[in-house]
Amino acid sequence: MAMREIRVLPDPVLRTACDEITTIDDRVRGLVDDLLETVDADGRAGLAANQIGVNLRAFSWNVEDEIGYVLNPRIVAVSDETQDGDEGCLSVPGLWYPTTRAWYAKVVGTDLDGDEVVVEGTGLMARCLQHECDHLDGKLYLDRLERATRKKAMRELRERL
Repeated sequence: MAMREIRVLPDPVLRTACDEITTIDDRVRGLVDDLLETVDADGRAGLAANQIGVNLRAFSWNVEDEIGYVLNPRIVAVSDETQDGDEGCLSVPGLWYPTTRAWYAKVVGTDLDGDEVVVEGTGLMARCLQHECDHLDGKLYLDRLERATRKKAMRELRERL
């Protein structure tokens, strides 16, 4: 297990859709260990594999004293009811912008034994599930911002680089 360095914009790995995990081997087991250790720090709610430079569909979460992971996650349900609130990202440090997400989300994937895993939640957990699945598709929360807000965020980001 290792605490891994977080990749930040403009690293191209963050804009690349991740590959499905087809074989659970020592590399994947090591990835899960690293995801769990790296997400287990103050202020971290979730972490996708590409955020630590690995182009595989896996993420970990650390929400409300629950830490876990899922391989090959896919969102299978979201509520019509939405939540608004500031969202940030480890890969876009220091920027927090209002982002609308579904209030409830449900993700289905597998664990290291190949067994089906269902992860669902409301509020922060739902936000985390949606945020991390976006990462695995090569998207950032900035892509979901309203146009004017996104322009402001991108300007602020360029000034920091």
